Amino acid sequence: MKKKRHEKLIEMIQNNVIETQEQMADMLRAEGFDVTQATVSRDIRELRLTKRSTPDGKHKYVIIQDDAGMNDKYTDVLKAGFVSMDSAQNILVIRTVSGMAMAVAAALDAMEFEEVVGCIAGDDTIMAAIRTNEDVQIVMNRLNDLLS
Repeated sequence: MKKKRHEKLIEMIQNNVIETQEQMADMLRAEGFDVTQATVSRDIRELRLTKRSTPDGKHKYVIIQDDAGMNDKYTDVLKAGFVSMDSAQNILVIRTVSGMAMAVAAALDAMEFEEVVGCIAGDDTIMAAIRTNEDVQIVMNRLNDLLS
């Protein structure tokens, strides 16, 4: 069932402008799939979906393609969604544009910073677990370099 759902999700993304997880879930339900928001969120991460800007200023889900320029694409996602960041000991809290936290977290995970243990994303906030308190500053500096 998961494979069929993923195939349908890819087809829907290629043929429609899907801006939100809720819209994605509604479309899957209309196709006969019994999904929750958590299922859709997992599918987004497993399929490596991200949001891209459209010419009219909206954002839509797209499939990240593997190629040599992926770090540039991840940086583009960071730049498009990043608002601010702050730390609380070994936790890095990143604020994003509304609806972009999942895409920015996926980009951060894909960059494979050795200091980042993992990320949890909501709608506009990411909590990244960093190995040590000292590593937080290293990650923040690297992100600032990427964003400038």
